[in-house]
Amino acid sequence: MIEVKDISKTFSLSKQQRKELGKENSGSTVQAVRNVSFNCEPGRVFTLLGPNGAGKTTTLRMIATILKPSTGSIVVNGFDTVAQGEQVRRSLGFLTGSTGLYDRLTPNETIDYFGRLNGMDEKTIKERKKYLFDLLGINSFADRRVGKFSTGMKQKVSIARTMIHDPQVVVFDEPTSGLDVIAAKSIIELIRQCKRDNKTVIFSTHIMSEVNMLADDLAIIHKGDLIYNGLFETFRSNMREQTLEDEFIRIAVEHEQSIA
Repeated sequence: MIEVKDISKTFSLSKQQRKELGKENSGSTVQAVRNVSFNCEPGRVFTLLGPNGAGKTTTLRMIATILKPSTGSIVVNGFDTVAQGEQVRRSLGFLTGSTGLYDRLTPNETIDYFGRLNGMDEKTIKERKKYLFDLLGINSFADRRVGKFSTGMKQKVSIARTMIHDPQVVVFDEPTSGLDVIAAKSIIELIRQCKRDNKTVIFSTHIMSEVNMLADDLAIIHKGDLIYNGLFETFRSNMREQTLEDEFIRIAVEHEQSIA
């Protein structure tokens, strides 16, 4: 369970950043997320949809305790992300498009290390690793150094690292970005498996086909504001345009006009 209540995030800008933003921001701060609220339930895929720069990653990083909300609160599995960050991290897995793996380690060594880091015993690590390596097709390169891997291979190892401690809450931040079809399919299947395992799943994307495949609940974020939050079925049934892409553009344009 994830409960997000009225969160906002404001960043201070350096002189260089203000210069780069130009007329878009004349102040010393920028608000990346404004008064966002939503709940993510176990056994459902909550999809956060928005263009690049909309505030998706900032929101997910606050859920994962990487960033602290400027205002508002986030509760994950009953734990406050600010006051009880360590407990949140124990029950949460966070996957991004950037793997951040250590090139000199093999997948076996990497996953063993993170299993121990999460306080798992050797027997459980071995069992979980076998399950994940079989699911993701890692066995054929499990003892090769990560530095020579393709992007897709690295992302599979990153998934295994995220899931090794069997977290009850899983955060996927545009995990298929830049991947080939086969690697992306492995991630889609993992998300579906998390749903079958009754985990709480939040998945951000700007790819409409992934929304169609995965979403149970949908939130649309644009320029830091939450402009839709509800069932995906309800969203589809109330669409004015023929395609999801066109409906998203319509809603985004209406929002821009309302704040102009």
